[in-house]
Amino acid sequence: MGQGGETRRVQAYDGELGAAVARAQGGDEAAFAAAYRIVQPGLLGYLRGLVGDDAEDVASDAWLEIARDLGRFKGDGAGFRGWTATIARHRALDHLRRRRVRPRSTALEQDVLDLPARHTTHEQALESISTEYALSLVRGLPRDQAEAVLLRVVVGLDGPTAARVLGKRPGAVRTAAYRGLKQLARRLGGEGVTDDGSPTLGESK
Repeated sequence: MGQGGETRRVQAYDGELGAAVARAQGGDEAAFAAAYRIVQPGLLGYLRGLVGDDAEDVASDAWLEIARDLGRFKGDGAGFRGWTATIARHRALDHLRRRRVRPRSTALEQDVLDLPARHTTHEQALESISTEYALSLVRGLPRDQAEAVLLRVVVGLDGPTAARVLGKRPGAVRTAAYRGLKQLARRLGGEGVTDDGSPTLGESK
């Protein structure tokens, strides 16, 4: 699969997903199953990045809540992915609190960077992001970076939707995803990834 292939695959199903959700809200159980099949792979990848081997259990809890509250959802297929990611994140954080696992402290500085639109140095990270190895690397990132990468690449959310899930500004999420992908590219042996003073880095907000 080429770079961004997982994201494109997920986004290609948005029309089908929106239609399935609408039918499921009318009581069509087969449509709910179809929506589950479209959303679950990305959601499970996101949860694996947050809670590791407990992802299946957390996903089950999330889907119980999704099914219970489905009638209250309003939006399209992309909106449904964002809504389900928000629910899954809350369940994951509840799970971590119950396990008394303290979230990793983040290394994100106070300045939010104005980053360029293209990230050609990160293509190798994007190509490998769906593998278990890459997910294990993502879990080693600071939490803000890990969540931004997982939501953008694995779940396939756009920047504003990912920001809403995380309760942050889009610029902060873009920064975290950029830095996370840069670290992944380095760890995966990406060429041309450096930490020297690029003109786009270190600008104060």
